[in-house]
Amino acid sequence: MAKTPASEDASTAADQAAGASATAGKGRATPTRKEREAENKRPIVVADRKEAKQRAREQERVDRQRAQAGYAAGDEKFMPLRDRGPQKRWVRDYVDARLSAGELLIPLMFVVIILLYVPFAEAQAFSTVAMLGFFGLVIIDSAVLAWRIQRKVNEKWGDRAERVRAYAVMRALQLRMMRLPKPQVKRFQFPD
Repeated sequence: MAKTPASEDASTAADQAAGASATAGKGRATPTRKEREAENKRPIVVADRKEAKQRAREQERVDRQRAQAGYAAGDEKFMPLRDRGPQKRWVRDYVDARLSAGELLIPLMFVVIILLYVPFAEAQAFSTVAMLGFFGLVIIDSAVLAWRIQRKVNEKWGDRAERVRAYAVMRALQLRMMRLPKPQVKRFQFPD
C-alpha cells in the first residue's frame, strides 16, 4: 500500500498531536510526599537567633515609622479610633482654622515662670494675676468653642452626630505645631 500525500499529511498531524499532548503535561514527575514535606520544613527556632531578633526589631521600627507618618498626615487607617471618621475630621479642620486662646497657654506659662524668678514683687504679682486672668479667658473660649462646634455638628450630621465637645477643646488647647494629626487647613480656612 502506497502512501498518498493526503495520508502522509494525516499521519504527520497525528504524530504532532501525540507529541504536543506529551509535552502539554507538567514535564516532570509528581513529587513524592516525602519531598513535599521536606520542602515545607522550616526550623521553628532559627539558627541565628541574634540576627533574627535584629531583623524583627528593624522591621518593627520601619512599621512604626510608617504608622507615625501616616497618622501625622491624617491617613485614617493609621489613626486611633478616637480620631477616625468624617465628623472628627471636620472638627479638626474647624479647630485648626480657628485661633484659640488655649494655644497661647503654654507659651504664656513659660513667661510667667520666668517672671516669678524676677526679684521684683510687682512683676511676680502681675504675672500671677495675668495668668489667672488668662486661665479665665481660656475657660470662656473653650466653653464657647464646645457649644458652637457641637451645634454645627448637630446641624450638619443630624441624628448621626457624635459628641465632639471634649475632642474639640483638647485639640484647641494644644499648640498648633504639636497637634496630631497635623493640621490640614490654613488659619481662617473653615470647613463647609
